[in-house]
Amino acid sequence: MTHKTDIGRESSDSIVSAVRTSLGDELRSVVYFTPSAFDILYTRQDLYGSTDDARTAKSQLVEFERTGFAEGPIRTAIARREGGSDIGPYEFTVRFHEDGFVVRVIHGDVGVLFTTDSMDVNGFEDAATAVTGLLDEN
Repeated sequence: MTHKTDIGRESSDSIVSAVRTSLGDELRSVVYFTPSAFDILYTRQDLYGSTDDARTAKSQLVEFERTGFAEGPIRTAIARREGGSDIGPYEFTVRFHEDGFVVRVIHGDVGVLFTTDSMDVNGFEDAATAVTGLLDEN
């Protein structure tokens, strides 16, 4: 696989493993992205006919989720000001859709987004926490 970002094979494999362990067979895709590029780290075999089809399908979603690079610090700052009650820094976003979920984790100037079929939401925190720990290591 040719990478358009600077993610290495070991980091890529670790992220996919962490997310798959937390979310199981409902996992549809895992995408690593920066403000200017993205790599599809995993797609479930039944979803796309080719790598090009997957990149085309994910490109608009990644473009939308890049707003998180600006949004996260603002959310954290607002949370700390809100009536003296600190709810803590922004961690990750889960978007609920009729038939599945999109989860976005931003850490510095990189992000990971993963999509799933409909499922119990408890695994998302496990997956997001694991991905954040892996991004901390880089």
